[in-house]
Amino acid sequence: MHSPFLPSIAEQLFRDIQKIYKETSQIPDEMLIALKFVYGPCALQALDLVDQRSVTCVSSPSGRRAFQVTGGSGRIYTCFVSCHFCPCPAFAYTVLRRNDGLLCKHLLAVYLSQAMGVAQQEAVSDREMSTLLSGTAF
Repeated sequence: MHSPFLPSIAEQLFRDIQKIYKETSQIPDEMLIALKFVYGPCALQALDLVDQRSVTCVSSPSGRRAFQVTGGSGRIYTCFVSCHFCPCPAFAYTVLRRNDGLLCKHLLAVYLSQAMGVAQQEAVSDREMSTLLSGTAF
C-alpha cells in the first residue's frame, strides 16, 4: 500500500496494522494511540465507521475502483484513494483549506478497512462505475 499523499510514518502505521490485524484480528492499544497521535480526533470516528462496516469498495470489470463510505448521518461519500480525495466538508475545510490534517474520517476509514481487509465488496458494470465517477447516483 503506497500513497504519494501520505507521509512515510502514516504508510508504515497502515502496514503494521495490516500485518498485526491479519495475525490477531485486533489492533493493539499502542497502534490505536499512534493512530490518534497521527490523525487526531478523526481516528476514533474512522475506526467506528470501520466497525460499522460502512466502507464499500466498488469495482468494475475495467478495473476501476472507488470507495463509498456511509457517514454517521447516513450520507454516502465516494472517496478516491488514487487521488486522495473525499467530497465531505471536513476534507475540504481541514485538509484542503486549512492544511490542518492528513485525512478526513471517511478517507481514514477507507485506508483502515483496506489494511484490515474488512471493506465490503460490490461489483458494478462499467456504465454504473462511469455514473458513480461522474457524481450522479446509480
